[in-house]
Amino acid sequence: MIRLNKKNEDEAVNVTVKSIDKGHHNVTYRGVKAIRCPFDYVMYQMIISEVKPDLIIEVGTRKGGGAYYLADLLDSIGNGVIHTIDIVDEVEQEVKEHKRIRFFTDGWANYDINLAKDFNKILIIEDASHMYEDTTGVLNKFHSLVSKDSYLIVEDGIINELGLEKKYNGGPLRAIREFLPKHPEYIVDRRWCDMFGKNATFNVNGYLRKIK
Repeated sequence: MIRLNKKNEDEAVNVTVKSIDKGHHNVTYRGVKAIRCPFDYVMYQMIISEVKPDLIIEVGTRKGGGAYYLADLLDSIGNGVIHTIDIVDEVEQEVKEHKRIRFFTDGWANYDINLAKDFNKILIIEDASHMYEDTTGVLNKFHSLVSKDSYLIVEDGIINELGLEKKYNGGPLRAIREFLPKHPEYIVDRRWCDMFGKNATFNVNGYLRKIK
C-alpha cells in the first residue's frame, strides 16, 4: 500500500493491489473494454516498439480491447498482425474491422501453429483462464515459436497476491516456476517486472525474454 500526506486526508494517496485490481476492470481502449493493468499497458507499448514483432499471438481475447490496443501499436510501427484466440466470440464490431487482427474461437489447444511459420519475429501473450493447467498448456505449446530477444508474456500472476492462488490451482506463477528450469533459453526480464517497483505489474515474473 502507498499512503502519503497523512495530515490532510483530502490529499492522501491510498493505493493497494486490490484498489488497482478493482479499477483495472473499468479500463477501456477507444471505448472497448480492455481489462489490463495500466502499468502493463505502458510496458507493452515499449516492448512492441523495441521488438517490432510481425506476429503477436494473444491467448485470451474477451471483448477485444487488448487486441485493439496492440493492433494500433503495430500500426504505429507500420508492421505486424495479431492472432487472438478465445473459446467464445464476444468481440466488439469495431475491433473485428481492424485490418491487423485475425480471430480464432476454437481455443488455444486447436490453434494451428503452422500459421506462424512464415513470420520472423513472434511475441506470445498468455492471458487465458489463468488456471495452472491452461497456463502450462499454453507455455508448452507456444514457447518454441517465440523469436530470440522477443517475449513470452504470462499475464495475471497477481492473482496470488489477491489471495486467489488456490482457486486457480497455483495459477500462472506455479506454471512459470515449473517452466523456467526446463527452459534455460528464457529468463524473467526484471527490467519490465520491476519498472515501477518490485513486481509492480499484474504479470508477476511474467515477462519472459527468450535469450537464445
